[in-house]
Amino acid sequence: MKAAGQPGNQNQQEGSRRQCLTQKKYLHWAEEVRMSGLSPVWMRLLGTLLLVQLPAGDCLRESVPRVRLSYKELVHSGSVVPFVGSSVGMHFQTFLLDEERSRLLLGAKDHIYLLDPDNINKHPRKLSWPAPRDRVDMCILAGKNPLTECANFIRVLHNYNRTHVYTCGTGAFQPTCAFLEVRGHKEDGWIHLISSSMESGRMKCPFDPRQPFASVLTDQYLYAGTVSDFLGKDSTFSRSLGPPPHHQYIRTDISEDYWINEARFIAAHPIADTYNPDDDKIYFFFREASRDGRTLDKAVLSRVARVCKNDVGGLRSLTNKWSTFLKARLVCSIPGTDGVDTHFDELQDIFLVPSRDEKSPKVYGVFTTTSSIFKGSAVCMYNMEDIRAVFNGPYAHKEGPDHRWVEYEGRIPYPRPGTCPSRTYDPRLKTTKDFPDDVISFIRTHPLMYHSVYPVTGRPIFTRVNTEYRLTQIAVDRVPAEDGHYAVMFLGTDAGSVLKVVSITQENWATEEVVLEELQVFKHPSPILSMEISSKQQQLFVGGGDALVLVALHRCHIYGQGCAECCLARDPYCAWDGSRCARYIPASKRRARRQDIKHGDPFSHCWDTDDVLGNSIEEKVLYGVESNSTFLECVPKSQQAQIRWFLQRPGAEHRQEIRPDERMLVTERGLLIRWLQRSDAGSYVCTAQEQSFTRTLLHLSLQVLERGQLHGHHAGPRGPQDEGVLGTALAGEARQRYKDYVRMLSAPSLDEYCDTIWHREKKQRQRGKWKHIQEVRKNRNRRHHQGAPV
Repeated sequence: MKAAGQPGNQNQQEGSRRQCLTQKKYLHWAEEVRMSGLSPVWMRLLGTLLLVQLPAGDCLRESVPRVRLSYKELVHSGSVVPFVGSSVGMHFQTFLLDEERSRLLLGAKDHIYLLDPDNINKHPRKLSWPAPRDRVDMCILAGKNPLTECANFIRVLHNYNRTHVYTCGTGAFQPTCAFLEVRGHKEDGWIHLISSSMESGRMKCPFDPRQPFASVLTDQYLYAGTVSDFLGKDSTFSRSLGPPPHHQYIRTDISEDYWINEARFIAAHPIADTYNPDDDKIYFFFREASRDGRTLDKAVLSRVARVCKNDVGGLRSLTNKWSTFLKARLVCSIPGTDGVDTHFDELQDIFLVPSRDEKSPKVYGVFTTTSSIFKGSAVCMYNMEDIRAVFNGPYAHKEGPDHRWVEYEGRIPYPRPGTCPSRTYDPRLKTTKDFPDDVISFIRTHPLMYHSVYPVTGRPIFTRVNTEYRLTQIAVDRVPAEDGHYAVMFLGTDAGSVLKVVSITQENWATEEVVLEELQVFKHPSPILSMEISSKQQQLFVGGGDALVLVALHRCHIYGQGCAECCLARDPYCAWDGSRCARYIPASKRRARRQDIKHGDPFSHCWDTDDVLGNSIEEKVLYGVESNSTFLECVPKSQQAQIRWFLQRPGAEHRQEIRPDERMLVTERGLLIRWLQRSDAGSYVCTAQEQSFTRTLLHLSLQVLERGQLHGHHAGPRGPQDEGVLGTALAGEARQRYKDYVRMLSAPSLDEYCDTIWHREKKQRQRGKWKHIQEVRKNRNRRHHQGAPV
């Protein structure tokens, strides 16, 4: 053991530091192997060999979720509401949330739902829109799955005007679009499909319901990124619809070497570049297979591209093709000290967070690795100013026998390729058809910018490496707090969980990632397909393959009953209001509110000494039998807390910290003493340290009984007859505790272990209740026979 007051976690910190360095070396090694061009078989083999030596656990302690809640716990706390229309294979992937009109349109398999965001299960309206029978039969004959592919999966829902919505479905691999008429309000609302408006959805909607896809409808024009053929070979970004007589279809050029190749589109957003509306552009994000000259094989790279809204194509060349299309690489990587970066190349989702300047939203992206060696996900944040700077920089040019991209240093024609036509810029340029031929020719072979777009901090703001899941979705809520505004990220995974994360920038400009919660939002885990935040309702809509659920953005009450616990949570939604941990409201005038997101320091904000130190310390007395094992349970509410155990023996003036060894094992759930000794008796204290704050969770008095005390006829002082019974019961309790702990360690999951214990205790309670009823009946019969009143 170790004397109290000395740094008890110094060795653990040093071990964590070495583990962190090992993981970084592993990531850099994996990236070097990926760039070496080895075959996938050798890469997987080498990765497996190294993973054996890689320490388990995360590199950063703060990356551990502070609170982890199962679906049952969310239901019990009233934090999740499942949609009653959920069923297997419904594919809830498309949302249209209109908080101004208090309505939610939900696209699913063969159906469109009109829901009330205030109560999704109150009078839901359902519109059936299945694919025609002949199309379903053709889809099945083509070898597609009749359940998961040969149906009409709704993928497009956009407001067209105040009364109509434009919608598209996959139509059993024959996409179809139409207009919906939406009327009424809440329970009086209804939807109607205008059958006369049905048209082909080719290049507006994907053929495959599982294929990534992006679209946006603005100024009555539909911009969509998808594939234009059944086999999914020709990927294109196009514009269609439009108010008459300005309806004009336009798309990307078919050029595998230059424009777009095997693209998977992720998001599209209209963003103004200047105060001149002629400069308005559509920015879209995708990933594609590309040869950058570094390797012979195609690599998956993430891109950001843009086109001008007023682009109508060229006059003689690029007719009905974009004449302002430019793209740049979007980089999300961890810089390496040896010059080798760990790249997250596969873009999965994009979310834009508005700022005071509507032209400069923050861009959040979720990326995953393409490596076959390790599995990783990351979140990177970008400034629109940096994206524009790259598009205003040098162009890339292919040259040499290996067609390597290099910086273009030749003459750049006027006007600069990619510039939107504007009378204020040049009165001669009314439309893109007025561009000179050299401008059109240049942009046809030089759509790629030489410089890449890098994240704001130069690295990801959140990472997950070698976890059982990958990040797939992101939604961000900007939340006001006492010490500033924070972007709270809700990250969906392919395992059906949602991570609630806040990235905190400290005084030295270093970023700290804090995982507030990990929530299992589906009853039956499945990949999360879509997420939408309702700021008005403070709810998160989460869609999956089988279910739609509504999840509360915050659960302040779960952090505890004291000011210190509320402050340590570092949740921007929550603050201590003087009596409980509750929702933080900026307009509130209550002076008792305490909150510290940046540091989570209770000593600076919680002035009540009793509350800070904790006045609800659990007191226990436990009996153990010499040479037997015993388990001292102590589970903190926060998974980020570090547990330390202390022992003060009878007659000792000071307590000593327990140092784990082969006899004493410190686990996440408590202290296991494998075989008791007489010297183990004393007062045990369990403390939890989080940030710089330490609080006592448990005082436990352990008394060690000699084996001779278990039975009255054994050696030692003879006592009453019930002393032997007490000893036997205590020994049985110790054995049962040890059996429970062993069973917990061998159980496939903690939920299964808890269910086993719960069923056993339930049976014991039922047996005890039955024995009590039988005893009451016996007493009643005895009194009846004796003539006493019953």
